[in-house]
Formats: sequence, structure tokens, C-alpha cells
Amino acid sequence: MADAIARIGVIGAGTMGNGIAQVFAQSGFEVSLVDAAEPALARARGAIDRSLAKLVEKGKLAPDARAASLGRIKTATTVDVLADADFVVEAIYEDARAKTELFAQLDRLTRADVILSSNTSSISITVLGAATKRPDQVLGMHFMNPVPLMTLVELIRGQATSDASMALARGLCERLGKTAVEAADYPGFIANRILMPMINEAVFAVMEGVGTPEAIDTVMKLGMNHPMGPLTLADFIGLDVCLAILDVLHDGLGDPKYRACPLLRRMVAAGHLGRKSDRGFYTYS
Repeated sequence: MADAIARIGVIGAGTMGNGIAQVFAQSGFEVSLVDAAEPALARARGAIDRSLAKLVEKGKLAPDARAASLGRIKTATTVDVLADADFVVEAIYEDARAKTELFAQLDRLTRADVILSSNTSSISITVLGAATKRPDQVLGMHFMNPVPLMTLVELIRGQATSDASMALARGLCERLGKTAVEAADYPGFIANRILMPMINEAVFAVMEGVGTPEAIDTVMKLGMNHPMGPLTLADFIGLDVCLAILDVLHDGLGDPKYRACPLLRRMVAAGHLGRKSDRGFYTYS
């Protein structure tokens, strides 16, 4: 039962990992945030502190709750600290081999009853489950960015994921104040199956001179009532992440409509990745 979960392991201290750690800590869970790089952990703690401070400034969080939330987060550079975790969320970079190796390691390390979840935005949950001896307890738990503000969580059921595992994950989402939506284990799931082709088409429109990035984003915001234009959103997500997801869609579904725009591939090759590199479709420095 979700009510019995108290100790959460989060692996990966990037933007998604620190956001996931924050929302669990805010909801009263003890969190172990793990990353092999100590500087990444330091940056994550700083990002979490700033995020909580903004919530206090907006009156959405009491000052003592901010301190309590930070106090519930412990950091470590090895996954060994997760031996006593009640639930694990993997949030490392989008690489199938790295994730399957990690899931095999977690399978050996954690208790047999622990559910292993992945925040992957596109990689097969069935493949991750097959790397373990508990595929019925492996599922996708895809949070939206920024995690503290976005209420949606995609729950992805692998080929062998049990009803009990899905129910427990749904209960955890409720404890976090999130809305869970179940998706089947197809490339891109629901969110990115729909979002990435839209972003890709916007990039094609730039490449073909149909409109400037500003014009395309303005049309989608004012004409389609999107809160953020697709190219601004792509910069926010990271153009390298968008490209990786499109490649998973193209490889997994075999449909040429998912072919990544050559301009997107060229920008990634140049290191123009969006906000995190200060340059993408827009400049940020």
C-alpha cells in the first residue's frame, strides 16, 4: 500500500531528479538523492533550496516547511544507500543501456518487495523490467518539468507490470498531489508521442523559412492558446533530449513521420542545446 511507503530513492540529480526529490520531501517522505557526481548533488541542493524559497515568497509554503523539506533530503554518490528504500525513482540521462544496467543493479540491491520506477520519457519499461527478476514491479513514472509545478504524472505499464504495482504508484501520486494518467508501453508513451512531432514540425518550419522562431511561437500561443511556443519549449526541455526522443520514436515505430529535422540534429551537433547551453532557437546569455 502507498501509505506504507516512507523512504524514497531518487537516482540522478539533474533537473528532473532534483524536482522529484523536492516534491517527495515536501510531501513528508525521507529522500535519498543519488548521483555519481558530487558537484551535481551540490547544484541539486541549491536548486531545491531556491525552488522552495520561491514557494515561500508566493505564500504557497510556510518557512518552517521549507526547512523541514530540505532536512528530509540526504545525498549520496553510490546507490548502496538505497538498500533500505521503500520505492525507487530512476531519473538518469536517456540511455537505454545505462538504465538497464542500473535496474539490474537495483534489483540485486533493494528488497524484493520494492517497486523500481523510471522517469524515462521514451524508453521501453518492458525492456527495463526484463533486466530484473521483478518485471511485475517495474513501471514508468514520468513526471513533467518543472516537477514542483506540473501536476501530471504519466504512469507507464510494461508488459509484465502488475495491477498492484500500478495501484501503489497511483496512490503515491495522490500523496504528492499529482494527477496520474496511465499510458501503455509504446515509444514516447502519450505525452511525447504527441508533443515531439509538433516540436519537430516547428523546427522544419524554421528550416524551410516558413516563419521565424518568434513568429511560430506567437502563432501557437495566440492562435492555439498554448502557454508556451513549441520552440521555446524545446529550448526549455533541451534540444538534445528532444532529438533523443524523436530517435526513439523513429526507431521504435519505424514511421518516417518521426524523422528528426536535420536542423535539429545540426543544432545539437553544434552544442546549441537550448537554455542549458545558453543558446538554442533563442539566446539566453
